[in-house]
This record gives sequence, C-alpha cells and structure tokens, in this order.
Amino acid sequence: MDIHHLREEYTQAALSRKDLQPNPFQQFECWFQQACHAELQEPNAMVLATASAQGEPLVRTVLLKYFDNNGFVFFTNYESRKARHIDANPHVAVLFLWLPLQRQVQITGRAMKISTAESLKYFATRPRGSQLGAWCSPQSSIISSRQMLQMEFEKMRQKFLNHEVPLPSFWGGYRIVPDSFEFWQGRSNRLHDRFLYIRQDNDHWEINRLAP
Repeated sequence: MDIHHLREEYTQAALSRKDLQPNPFQQFECWFQQACHAELQEPNAMVLATASAQGEPLVRTVLLKYFDNNGFVFFTNYESRKARHIDANPHVAVLFLWLPLQRQVQITGRAMKISTAESLKYFATRPRGSQLGAWCSPQSSIISSRQMLQMEFEKMRQKFLNHEVPLPSFWGGYRIVPDSFEFWQGRSNRLHDRFLYIRQDNDHWEINRLAP
C-alpha cells in the first residue's frame, strides 16, 4: 500500500528559546492547559514505553491522572505486564501527542510505586464501575471469553453490594520521575523546533535546541 501522499505541512506555531519556561514542569503545564483549552480528546493520554529485564520493549497508551514537580502519575494493575517490566527495569519513556496542535512532548525517567494511601485517595474518586473493573480484570492475562469477564464483574458487583469497593492489593499508581523532557513543535519544511531539558540536579535543568 503506497501512502507517500499522506503529508501534512506544520505551520500553526513556532517555539523559540525565549518562549520556554526554565522549569520543564511549568512548560508542560502550559502546553497541557493549551491542549485542554483546544478541547482535544483525552489530552492526558500518553504512550508509555517499558522494557523487560531482557530489553524487550512494549508500548501502550495509559492515562495521566495528575502531575506536579514530583512527577507524573498513572494507575494500573500491579500484576500486569507493564508492572512486571517496571519492577525489573524502572526506566520508562512517555509520549504525549497533540496532533491538532502539531505538538508532542517526550519524557524519560524512572517509574516507582506510589504509597497505598495515595493510591487509595485516587481509587475513591473513580466511578464505581471502574472500581469493580479493577477487581475483576486479571490485566494482561489470557482469558477464555468476554463472557467470563462479565461474569466476574457481576460477581464483584454482588460481593460489594451496599458496601464501598475497597482498594485491591494488586492495584495502584506509579509516579514517573523525569530525567529529561523534549518539547517538539512542528514547523514547515520539516524544520521542526525541538528543545531538550536534561536534569542537572533537583532545581536546575539544562536546555538545548535539537536539530529536527
């Protein structure tokens, strides 16, 4: 299938050194707010890349649930394939792709489990159906049918009927603590603007422009 004719010219915006915040978390927040104001569908969707202890990579899309200067938090089943990867190799990368704005942000760092108390605080805000779903899905495991999954969901629904759904011991959050950020703004003629932040210490980031 020849798809060479699929080509988009990037002309919406530019990014210069003087536009950047000295702190990449502040720069990310600025771009994230703009993505939200543009009413993009799920601007918090991020592609998460992990690798096994043997270096076998996998990527999948997860949802960012909150962030601050300490890092970026997402939630998952601690028995899932991504969790097994992180346990063996905490180095991860994430990518936010905001195509309507012709922007992307790449972040690399280390993922670590958050506290049970922090996971519980978030779990309590989830819709009840999502809480039950966390209990009934053996994430990443082979299952015989969707019917089996639905039967397990009904079993959990009956089990916790008229009760709060407790936090599963096998479910919780990870915080990605960044070592680097790259902010990418599409430009015409494929001469894109790219700026890389590299952590020097907790309070200082080195910023360099990269060739497109």
